[in-house]
Amino acid sequence: MNRHHRTDSQLSSNEHKLNFRKSKEACLSYVQDALLQKQWKRAAEFLTCYVESLEKDYSREHISPSEMIWRIGTEILWHHSQSSMKEFNCFIEQMKTLGVKRFLKVCLEHVFHLLCNGQIDEAYQNLSLAESWRFGEQTAIQDKEMKLIQAYRGLLDYYSWSKQKNILLEHGEDGFSDLAVEQEMHGYFRKAAVNLKEIIKIPGVWDIFVKSYVDLLEFYGDHNEAHQVLNEYAYNSKFPANPNAHVYLYQFLKRQGESKKSLISALKILHDIVPSHELMIDFNTMLQKSKKRKKRRLGLEVIFTALDYAGWKENAKAWSCLARQVKQIVISEKHLDWIKQEWSSRKDWWPAFHFSRYLAKRNWQENKSLSYEKALVAGLLLGKDCKYFKYVSHQGCKAQLKRFRMLKKFVNRHTFL
Repeated sequence: MNRHHRTDSQLSSNEHKLNFRKSKEACLSYVQDALLQKQWKRAAEFLTCYVESLEKDYSREHISPSEMIWRIGTEILWHHSQSSMKEFNCFIEQMKTLGVKRFLKVCLEHVFHLLCNGQIDEAYQNLSLAESWRFGEQTAIQDKEMKLIQAYRGLLDYYSWSKQKNILLEHGEDGFSDLAVEQEMHGYFRKAAVNLKEIIKIPGVWDIFVKSYVDLLEFYGDHNEAHQVLNEYAYNSKFPANPNAHVYLYQFLKRQGESKKSLISALKILHDIVPSHELMIDFNTMLQKSKKRKKRRLGLEVIFTALDYAGWKENAKAWSCLARQVKQIVISEKHLDWIKQEWSSRKDWWPAFHFSRYLAKRNWQENKSLSYEKALVAGLLLGKDCKYFKYVSHQGCKAQLKRFRMLKKFVNRHTFL
């Protein structure tokens, strides 16, 4: 009899646990649904129910929902119309006590929130407290997180240095130099440089840290170190492929007045990674000016490729670059095969993509300089019967604009495809 009673009791207990687990899962599902629909008030209510259900959970199962509560709670408080900074700070402080392993992550989250709200001094204070935190033996993950904490502190030191630098430069213009400001500024430089230098040694994407560190080095004239940092960031195979690394290197080389060869080399890699980057205008311009036939050929490929992207469709500079190079080739009658090679893979889709009558009307109304450059390219590539060329040249002649009359004559004489 007792055995049957125990069995019934165990079944009842198991059923209760199962139902309890299902209700918790359902509650969490409602939270997630509310988040997806950006219903922050509803999400907050369900999260409260979820936390209360966890408090009533007396099962011995190992459950660690603290990270979930932290992440969801942070998201809700960030978006909830009635939440305040005081409530957020209170919530975050509670989250810091829930798990030793997540302490540094929660600290970083807190710092980001403070920075987004313009509380820079409070953010710095929190970073300093997090940096002094110790609990048992530090794991490899915690070591990386600590370096990140230090890096952000370095970034805020850089921010303070930058403010002091601007004060110093303003005073310098008046022939006055404040020694105290200069000393304070140098103190910020030392602290920032130490922490920024450490984080960028670790393979990763550290754009803002690299830019800040390079700015510090350049200001104090350490151009060799700055060049080395940027080279390492761009070319070290341990780091993930990052277009910005090549942009920063190119901009630095340009500031230093480096040779065209060095600049072209930096932009060639950027072109291979992001052929639609805005710096392709610079790249094309340098290549067009080169005396080497191979580089001029690459220049034509670069500008054609850039114009394959929708974001470039109405880029007047890009069309001007292409029009100029195509016009030069047509007049000289040398390297016509370059144009034919580029056009062969585009002739089936560029006419609709770039040279429709609809685009001709819109371009003419919005930007006559753009329509002129495009009409020149369209006329040379597709002939005088091209819809785009016909519409723009007709409108230009009707408006008695000399350059459009000359455009019409030039295309009639030089159409070759």
